[in-house]
Amino acid sequence: MTEKEFLDKYASSLNVQQLEAIKTIDGPVLLLAVPGSGKTTVLVNRLGYMIYCKGIAPENILTLTYTVAATKDMSQRFEKIFGSELSDRLEFRTINGICAKVIAYYGRMIGKSAFELCSDEKDTGRLLSNIYLQVMRDYPTESDIKMLRTQITYCKNMCLPAEDIKKLGKENDIDLLRIYDKYNAELKAQSLMDYDDQMVYAYKILKASPVVLNYFQNQYKYICVDEAQDTSKIQHMIISLLAGKSGNLFMVGDEDQSIYGFRAAYPEALLNFEEEHIGAKVLVMDKNYRSNANIVQAADIFIQHNKERHKKHICPTKAANSNLNIVSIEREAQYVYLKKVAEQTATRTAVLYRDNESVLPLVDILERERIPYNIKNMDMTFFSHRVVLDIVNILRFAFVPMDEEVFMKIYYKLQAYISKSAALEMCMQAEIHHSGILEAAELIDLNPHVLGNCRSLRTHFKNMANESPYKAIIRITDYMGYGEYLANNNIDDNKIFILKMLAKKEKDIPSFLNRLTELRQILLEKEHVLGCKFVLSTIHSSKGLEYDSVFLIDSINGVFPNKVVRNMEKATAQEKKDFEEERRIFYVGITRAKDNLTIFKYKNKPSIFIKELNA
Repeated sequence: MTEKEFLDKYASSLNVQQLEAIKTIDGPVLLLAVPGSGKTTVLVNRLGYMIYCKGIAPENILTLTYTVAATKDMSQRFEKIFGSELSDRLEFRTINGICAKVIAYYGRMIGKSAFELCSDEKDTGRLLSNIYLQVMRDYPTESDIKMLRTQITYCKNMCLPAEDIKKLGKENDIDLLRIYDKYNAELKAQSLMDYDDQMVYAYKILKASPVVLNYFQNQYKYICVDEAQDTSKIQHMIISLLAGKSGNLFMVGDEDQSIYGFRAAYPEALLNFEEEHIGAKVLVMDKNYRSNANIVQAADIFIQHNKERHKKHICPTKAANSNLNIVSIEREAQYVYLKKVAEQTATRTAVLYRDNESVLPLVDILERERIPYNIKNMDMTFFSHRVVLDIVNILRFAFVPMDEEVFMKIYYKLQAYISKSAALEMCMQAEIHHSGILEAAELIDLNPHVLGNCRSLRTHFKNMANESPYKAIIRITDYMGYGEYLANNNIDDNKIFILKMLAKKEKDIPSFLNRLTELRQILLEKEHVLGCKFVLSTIHSSKGLEYDSVFLIDSINGVFPNKVVRNMEKATAQEKKDFEEERRIFYVGITRAKDNLTIFKYKNKPSIFIKELNA
């Protein structure tokens, strides 16, 4: 097929930038594609162009995507345009998929079986729980294990040395290096590897074995990488090795949409592409076909505040049919507002937020009033977070004042300055005299100030048992010292706000504690509602998607962004990097909207991002 025939048949609707990307085949090429610019269309058509117009065998092309779902989607889109015969000859894989192939090939070559892949998160969770207990001498919560899993992934994907792992652990108040070493040793002892090891081992094999590297370089003479901004450091290292011989590497991405830093996404690879790949070409697709002009223009102004990025703009192709709405509202009132939106919505509408917990009070209302909604990838770790467990335990203690296990979890968090030895002695005396533990403070030798604190706490717990859960939480944070504990340990209090909003709907503490359990179960068992146009989603889960209308909630300093850099000149490199990623998350959120974008601005609560959006 001639180039003209191909372009007339398959690419007649594409713009000049898209056509240039399709026709630039040889050598290293970076395509910077802004949101809504048609990157998947270009990728798929480029594969067809390589085969039909350049005579490249499909077997010599490897297309790498970020997720298994993305590989299926791209394969199906290619098949729909070019047919199943060619589609079956092309390889669409995740990077883990190609790493598994490298390991299997090497195993056959040396006559040994590879370690078994530990693909069940429950197995790695159990392993990490046991190690955490050994090292930290405490039982981990669900959110502790999730945090550990994320940090281990980060360490392996960023190829961190021991000193950096130690430092990361110190920042999070855990002995991460010891846990990390024990975890890896245990995996090896059981002849297992996790998904991150799969990449570490594949990289080591490719580096150490010229035979294996040569085989894969000859097999894949052309490599295409989608969502390159989400690719980690070790993944980029593997891709560079595979593409090394021919240098025919096509990477599609946008550092402005790199929002997976916690998973070790490495946008620096896009920023340094020309340095690392000699003779590289950098192409740009800057036209947005998704959103109305007002949304696009606001998004462009906003993202220009980031410094670590390529110089480019996002340009509208649609008219300015509607305004970007900044709605001034009390934070507590937003849930009733959104409930009305859910009742009236006739087009695809999404409520987007940075953290899963932000949407819980809305979920609570929608469930109570039986209003249909869909929710994407809800994370349950809120319910097992230490702050939530602390509040639950403190509330419970008001009804079980003799419970030693609960008391030992909370006594040092209420700023009563009770020593551990005194707390244990109080528990022992309470058991002997069949009294409440705080009452047993009268039976031991205590500093008069500490004894006064214990008496005060005793009164608080007695009063708490008879009041609403909302008032009880205010009592705990404002008058019993727990708020001071959070501040002293630099723990954000957003979970307290969410708990208060949930507590407002319940008349007493037992019903509130039951509701927390119910909500967790509701979300675990939540099924997709067919035909429902109202969607709740984190911005991370909305990436790659679009909605007719978007409502962005909780854009306040301390929540989104979770930390504000006040002085960029005095900020550390890591603080700057983290803050720019927060800005990118916000940018991804606002560019999901096609026709209408509404952002809530809360009275008396500053938002640096809303301020920058209006700059």
